[in-house]
Amino acid sequence: MKARGTPKGRSVDPKALEEVRALLGAAPRRRDLLIEHLHRIQDKYGHLSAARLAALAQEMLLSMAEVYEVATFYHHFDVVKEGEQAPPALTVRVCDSIACEMAGAQDLMKKLPSILGKDVRVIPAPCVGRCEDAPCAVVHQNPVGKATPAKVRAAVAGKSRACPEPAYVDYAAYRKGGGYKLLADCLAGKRKREQLTKIMEDSGLRGLGGAGFPAGRKWRLVAAEAAPRLMAVNIDEGEPGTFKDRWYLERDPHRFLEGMLVAAWCAGVGEIYVYLRDEYAGCRAVLARELAKLQQNPPCALPPIHLRRGAGAYICGEESAMIESIEGKRGMPRLRPPYVAQVGLFGYPTLEHNMETVHWVREIVERGAQWFAAQGRHGRKGLRSFSVSGRVAQPGVHLAPAGITVKELIEEYCGGMLEGHEFYAYLPGGASGGILPAAKGDIPLDFDTLQPHGCFIGSAAVVILSQHDQAAAAARNLMKFFKEESCGQCTPCRVGTAKALALMDEKRWNQPLLGELSQAMMDASICGLGQAAPNPVLCVIKYFPHEVQ
Repeated sequence: MKARGTPKGRSVDPKALEEVRALLGAAPRRRDLLIEHLHRIQDKYGHLSAARLAALAQEMLLSMAEVYEVATFYHHFDVVKEGEQAPPALTVRVCDSIACEMAGAQDLMKKLPSILGKDVRVIPAPCVGRCEDAPCAVVHQNPVGKATPAKVRAAVAGKSRACPEPAYVDYAAYRKGGGYKLLADCLAGKRKREQLTKIMEDSGLRGLGGAGFPAGRKWRLVAAEAAPRLMAVNIDEGEPGTFKDRWYLERDPHRFLEGMLVAAWCAGVGEIYVYLRDEYAGCRAVLARELAKLQQNPPCALPPIHLRRGAGAYICGEESAMIESIEGKRGMPRLRPPYVAQVGLFGYPTLEHNMETVHWVREIVERGAQWFAAQGRHGRKGLRSFSVSGRVAQPGVHLAPAGITVKELIEEYCGGMLEGHEFYAYLPGGASGGILPAAKGDIPLDFDTLQPHGCFIGSAAVVILSQHDQAAAAARNLMKFFKEESCGQCTPCRVGTAKALALMDEKRWNQPLLGELSQAMMDASICGLGQAAPNPVLCVIKYFPHEVQ
């Protein structure tokens, strides 16, 4: 039998290996850094060739299958197989989620290819978190708000490679305004963990990423677990209609960082991981720079803080999928129990928080639990950062009392409806929070108030529809999003979203079949994506039957 001339499997190209080694430099080759290293290659060459993937696998002592499955899971990695042509050097992503579609994204996408030419790739993208500036296009990593063909062409001509940075409170200004004094007092023994945890509990602060779990209780649960403990901060706000985390990060990053460090101290956390969605390149630059300033001139001893970059996957907003991604894997939700507070990141007890939740910590401690609890309206407690988009005069993040109604929100904070538009319907909680008619516009917007109507507030992303829109069309857009963003792990979600979308494309909906399918998805899906995806469908059937009969 003739001996093989090369080892079995894919041979590694020496040139590709040299390129990968040069890019990685002295960086560790740990398994959890796989996504970070894939970003280095993607950023440098604009795609991931088969040869460089094989070289990376060898360099990290991983199988090709491990590298390939991760690289092909995330939207922002362009994997080029052998014999395939690499994509153009420049890509323009046009957001086609609900707010941008209402603002004309489809028309923009049709016009751009002929205007920009064959050397620029134009592709649709899920929500990029700039719904107040709809429609939005992203030229490489540079967002173009209220995009027109002329504005996108100008951005392409400028070959802009970085997001424009807004003015923000930097480290020096934050310290001058009393920043990090709370953290320093905590570490100096002037504050007690029990005292701060009790303040959080009394304030009624709940997780503002969508789940609404009481923050103080979460600190207690994690602190009760055996050390070492870790913390994972979720800034992967991919829910269509949501952009509040970006809004705060662009303006006051250290308020979030101090709240994060205080929460970590209260829960006895020894190491922190911050997971930021890849679409927020400008925020990433700011955070990296400000973290460096904080670590170079710390107000007190700090735990290790790691900034990790997502790669375009809505599912990573789910806490266990985010943890899988931080570990360098595909972002697939874990079965529970155990919960992440018990067995989380790298197998350790993990305090998982949304960015906005910890953003409030300093102010609540300084002003008192009762100050925050007294802010609500209609019997509710606290404040909510509403990401408002759609047919209002003043879209944006509006800080308003918890329990405010959508009618009050529109009139008092959003400058009313756009001229020529009448309030018709609204999404109270982003893509998965359902759709309600204007007649239900007097329901207090808060946790637990919308469930009797088949909806929930989630991350407080409110999208306003007018008489020029259709709830059924909005629901189809949302189901298309869920179909494309399903991780594919469980059959009810993977197959259910695709089947539901096909049924919704019919002029007359098969309502009994859609109802049966929705129940199966809600009962059997592993995580919240599949469980909540039917909400818009069921709301249209219940509240807008005239649109689908």
